[in-house]
Amino acid sequence: MRLLDGLGQRIRLAMAGNNPWGGGDDSSGSGNDGDAPKGDKGSGKPKGPRNPWLPPGSGGGDGRRGPNIEDIFKNRGPEGPRRKGGGPGGPNFRFPQRPGGKSWFPVVVVGIIALGLLATSVHLIGPQQQAVVKTLGNYTRTLDSGLKFSAPFPFETVDVEDVQGVRAVRIPGNNSQVKLILTGDQNLVDLSYIVRWNIKDLADYKFRVVDPVETVNEAAEAAMRAAVAEKQLDETFSGQGRASIEQDVRERMQETLDSYQAGIRVLGVEIEKADPPSQVVDAFRDVQVAEQNADAARNQAQGYAQQVLAQAQGEAEAFDKVYEQYRLAPQVTRQRLYYETMERVLSKTDKTIVEAQGVTPYLPLPEIRRRAQEAQPTTTVTAPGGN
Repeated sequence: MRLLDGLGQRIRLAMAGNNPWGGGDDSSGSGNDGDAPKGDKGSGKPKGPRNPWLPPGSGGGDGRRGPNIEDIFKNRGPEGPRRKGGGPGGPNFRFPQRPGGKSWFPVVVVGIIALGLLATSVHLIGPQQQAVVKTLGNYTRTLDSGLKFSAPFPFETVDVEDVQGVRAVRIPGNNSQVKLILTGDQNLVDLSYIVRWNIKDLADYKFRVVDPVETVNEAAEAAMRAAVAEKQLDETFSGQGRASIEQDVRERMQETLDSYQAGIRVLGVEIEKADPPSQVVDAFRDVQVAEQNADAARNQAQGYAQQVLAQAQGEAEAFDKVYEQYRLAPQVTRQRLYYETMERVLSKTDKTIVEAQGVTPYLPLPEIRRRAQEAQPTTTVTAPGGN
């Protein structure tokens, strides 16, 4: 039994020696004083648990002093102080000392904090930008372009936004999508268009609407449906009709967004495509081709009518001038008209002039017959069975 008691006492002593916090050597008594070497008694070692983050013998009568920041940098925790020299642990790290033996570390920390506060207090706003200032989360004011100042974060936050840049929204967002709209004559048209806008009031833009882009989309679709519903199908395809629709949509959108106090200015609407539904596009193309042909024939007829009318008006004016001359000299005018008529009629026919006095009449019949035969077409008929 004594052998077992001695073995247990030795195990307890070994465990106490391996305790990182150190063994208790106080007066409470643990039965260890009798086994301690005599030379260790009264050696002046600190009593009670020791701080594992401090090197041995680091000041303090009882070893219970709290670590400061330099002790943490000089020690790596439980494994003790860093190695000196160029060993694997690297050299000891120490902040430079100020006059008087104090560390520069607090000064560095204060400087970093001051720079952070200064960076969040000075703001350079561009010429096309504005900024909204929130004090403890509540909107307080709007800053224009230039060098501006505010309270440091987190007391005030500054949100900068480009208010003059033109933004564009394409509807529908994907070109492959179909956006069918009903026209005033109960037809469907596939429209795609672009809305261009910018920010009119930054405070309203930031705090009046949750999603400004989605608000622009919904307002544009509602305005486009209302405008197209008042137009005929043909008007959506013509240039003049498109311009009227675009202007109407812009005005309707601006009125709607102003009623929401969205802080958005609509700059313009541009219709990119206006086509019939894909199911009837072939038939619609045929109708368009027929209408184009009809327009071409109509334009040709109008051109011919204008040409004939101009010619008739010219002849009438010429006849009026001849009549004025006839009234001045009827016989001379009558004779001149006779000669002009005979010249116009006989210029393309064979003529034989015979003088009645003292000349034997001669008619060139062979020449007349030859010309007549040349003028008539020749027809060759082959007899049956002939070669």
